[in-house]
Amino acid sequence: MKVKISDIAREAGVSTATVYRVMNRRNGVRSHTRDHVPSVAERLGYIDHSESISSVALDFVLPGGPNTYLNLLANALEQQSDLPLAVRVRVHRIQGFNPTALSEALQTLHHESQGVGLVALDHPTVREAVRDLAAAGIPILTMVSDISNVPRIGYVGIDNRGAGRLAGHLLGRFIRGKRHKIALFAGSLSYRGHEEREMGFRHIIAEEFAGLLIEQLRENLDDFERSYAEAKTLLEAHPDLAGIYNIGAGNRGIARALEESGRAGEVVFIGHELTEHTRRFLLSGVMDAVIDQYPRLEAREATNALAKAARGQTVDRATLAIGMQVIFRENIPPR
Repeated sequence: MKVKISDIAREAGVSTATVYRVMNRRNGVRSHTRDHVPSVAERLGYIDHSESISSVALDFVLPGGPNTYLNLLANALEQQSDLPLAVRVRVHRIQGFNPTALSEALQTLHHESQGVGLVALDHPTVREAVRDLAAAGIPILTMVSDISNVPRIGYVGIDNRGAGRLAGHLLGRFIRGKRHKIALFAGSLSYRGHEEREMGFRHIIAEEFAGLLIEQLRENLDDFERSYAEAKTLLEAHPDLAGIYNIGAGNRGIARALEESGRAGEVVFIGHELTEHTRRFLLSGVMDAVIDQYPRLEAREATNALAKAARGQTVDRATLAIGMQVIFRENIPPR
């Protein structure tokens, strides 16, 4: 009977993710575990077929910083327990919203990667770095936010324009008024995904809720303190503000400003991603709805697509739109 990774994990008393990390010589494993797992595998008669299968090194370049969703996505990429042992995943974190840092990180992967996934900034230097990698025969996949006019095997993420329309629909229905002021926050419009969410939001407001006046759009670079300062100034300047849509991260800063102003629960607040913070804001009534996506699914689909492309196999779907779900206070899923 063929011995599986799950058999080794059960016998060794560790998780399948730990077995995967040991077999792939990854960091973050205690020395005892690093010695123990191979001995258990040998005793069970496990045969590592990765030597007979071409090994594939995949690299994912993600923004660093406080964005909780991107941190969840990085963890999901690193901790996949069901990957073939011949697939090696490496995650690189760079300074967020910095096209120079992103393009330089991509340039370093020319001679050591067989597939690259990235959260893209739509910028000329990034496009040029992506084209160089593609010209070298390295398949490219975009995640979370796409990029225009580059050769890539596909995009894995939500329909960002649809997400913006959904946010606008929710905000308009919740406010239920003739004329009200609302505001937008974005991490950075250098992310095509954030730009698409803004476009979708503005279009549905214009189509279905013409009485809602978008007061302004503020870029917060997904920074907690900057989001707090911008939201505090906004609330002081517009005591009649009725709604806020946060396109990116920085929800904690906006929530803090709403709480301090005494207007939490009065101003409709909609954002993205179910995290430990937005879960708390939903329960307390500071946030009204969260549009969530699935980092583990996104990580799995992106890795599988890149691994296939790296081995010269046909990728089934050039673009995979990850589904969205709307989370209210009443339907928060278990952790």
